[in-house]
Amino acid sequence: MTTQTHAPQLGAPDPERRTSPILDRLAMDEDLSLDTELEAGACYFNDLRFTIGAYVRSGHELLLCDDRGVWTKIGEED
Repeated sequence: MTTQTHAPQLGAPDPERRTSPILDRLAMDEDLSLDTELEAGACYFNDLRFTIGAYVRSGHELLLCDDRGVWTKIGEED
């Protein structure tokens, strides 16, 4: 499993490629329709598949693939 310190840098999401929703931690309680992501059992970033619990970096943001199949912003780096 990828750890926070070894999270790959993936750059910005490409709107032409499959990327799971990226949510702020504060938005976690909002009602969202995530049926597609829940069925996937994984997160996608620019067509790359990542397992639940994987960490990636998108620019300065650290993202976690949560158990709902969406990316959660868990931090930022300068």
